[in-house]
Amino acid sequence: MDHNNIDTPCERHLFQSCCHEAERAAIVAVALDQLREALPESFHSHLIALAGVIWDSSRRLRDLASNSQSHIERVPLVLDYLDIILPCLCRTLNDILGYYEDRSLAREIRWRKMYNKMTEEAGGVPLPQRFVLYNDFLAMLGSLLNRSPSFDPNTLETLRGHLVKLREKQRIPPLPHQVGSVSLADIVPSWATLTDPSAHWAEQIFSLPLASRTVLKHVKPPFDSDRTSVVAYLNPLDQAPYLLIRSVQGEVAWFSSHGIHELCIGREGSALQLKRWSRSERCSKLWAAFYFITWEEMVLFYCTFVALKARNKLTVQINPTEFQLQREKRLFQAQIVDDGYKHSLVVYEDQQTHGIRLQAAVWDGELKQCPVWTAFGGS
Repeated sequence: MDHNNIDTPCERHLFQSCCHEAERAAIVAVALDQLREALPESFHSHLIALAGVIWDSSRRLRDLASNSQSHIERVPLVLDYLDIILPCLCRTLNDILGYYEDRSLAREIRWRKMYNKMTEEAGGVPLPQRFVLYNDFLAMLGSLLNRSPSFDPNTLETLRGHLVKLREKQRIPPLPHQVGSVSLADIVPSWATLTDPSAHWAEQIFSLPLASRTVLKHVKPPFDSDRTSVVAYLNPLDQAPYLLIRSVQGEVAWFSSHGIHELCIGREGSALQLKRWSRSERCSKLWAAFYFITWEEMVLFYCTFVALKARNKLTVQINPTEFQLQREKRLFQAQIVDDGYKHSLVVYEDQQTHGIRLQAAVWDGELKQCPVWTAFGGS
């Protein structure tokens, strides 16, 4: 796997810190679950609530690190804010571990001391609410990074103010300088240009609910979403679609990215395989294998991939086999006119699930056989 990290040392350090703190948060959440099992049931609700918001912090930190790779041009917007929250979050997690690992005290006393002392430290803010503050701030940074319409600069600034006060109570030294180069004053006037009101058609495909769900059987488990994720994005340099895989190994996040025009797709059993060309070995090599929960999701990913590759200006050539999803039987084909254009309409039956689907593809020209739409029927 090719490991491509953010290039700037400061950016790399901060986003690796996100992965580091995500791992620490997971360790703390597990410790709290173990503590809960050793305490009477009257303590369980508070411990469950606290562990839940800490797990949420871990997930949001991993998401930020992952999404930074597909939104590199907006990374400077979040650097200063990350430098505010990460030391604060780190101190809180370490303090919790300190109380938890104090073997000189009974478990119940550890929990009471942890909760009361840390609530007192935060000026009366209960410990779970402190993580709610962290998570709201991380969620807003995610919206800022992802160009989400839900981003609110005023909310972000309010949350930042709360975190600065919390840092003071934790006796964390103030920031000596600004890490990034973009301030809130820069964000507000440019936000209209950062937010794209019309989502890419590929995004809309996967945002629609499925009318049917045909479960696929696998010999391998699906991705662990906390440690491995796949993101599709438009590269701002060439406006071409790319795929990014993030994998967390220990406390280090590794990234591998390839343009869709550099990959070939094929089906192997219940999985879609993506292969890349190895220049050193002068042959194609497996880059990733995706195991989908449902047959419908697999078909949608396949059709979307082929359509993006066929319409990509960087694509040199498409192997004719990529236009045919393996393990499908063609039941019917005819020419139709759809929206004023000639298309081939094909009815396919999946040999594994016996699911039926219709697919319209371009009839002729440069985009011949490129999928236009697909619809699922009964099995």
